[in-house]
Amino acid sequence: MSLVSVDNVSFGYTRDRLVLDGVSLEIRAGASVGLVGESGSGKTTLLRLLLGLTRPSAGQIRFDDTRLESGNAGFMRDYRRQVQAVFQDPYSSLDPRQNVLGIVSEPLRSLRIPGDRRALVEAALVSVGLEPGILGRYPHEFSGGQRQRIAIARAIVARPKLLLADEAVSALDLSTRIRIVELLQQLAAEMTLVFVSHDLGVVAALCEEMVILERGRIVEAGATRKILADPQHQYTRKLLGSVPRMPA
Repeated sequence: MSLVSVDNVSFGYTRDRLVLDGVSLEIRAGASVGLVGESGSGKTTLLRLLLGLTRPSAGQIRFDDTRLESGNAGFMRDYRRQVQAVFQDPYSSLDPRQNVLGIVSEPLRSLRIPGDRRALVEAALVSVGLEPGILGRYPHEFSGGQRQRIAIARAIVARPKLLLADEAVSALDLSTRIRIVELLQQLAAEMTLVFVSHDLGVVAALCEEMVILERGRIVEAGATRKILADPQHQYTRKLLGSVPRMPA
């Protein structure tokens, strides 16, 4: 069953400068999908479209068979609960003025989700490998890996169907990166994951499916193992030959 459908989507700042050009893909419920490409390939723009932060210049995006339209306030409120994101930099993505309780509970407040917020936050922290006792501490007191776990806890506290991760491990050192990838693997067993990265090695460790973007177009898509074993497009072969892989 398709959770997200991207149908012939294009986006550009002008008609002559398309960042995405006729992109179509299906994301199955429960799948883990890697969006791969170098800087300028359009992968982050596609992520912004999936988040509803930007509207396509052409084409449409559907979620649970409902068209994503920013003017539909009721749908968008529910959509923002169902779709959450984790970003690249764990240092800038957390508000330094808020403690962990305030940071992780922010989606619960903004989306007006009922329930015991403290209990929901504590459960989210435990699920990402952090102790509930850190609720009163502030971002500057944590390492980069711990901050990214806090950011992930914030993203999953509302129990979304879809987690979007934008270069979520690229700012971390290698050992921390491996641990966060392992955490995302665990979460991918519970929800749909779209992981944006320039690193085929990380995607290979995390995602069962892969979409390769070059200059705003999909040049290859399919099962990760199949693409890595027998890449069909020269751009994929270039990425495979130049990007360092995660150690076994």
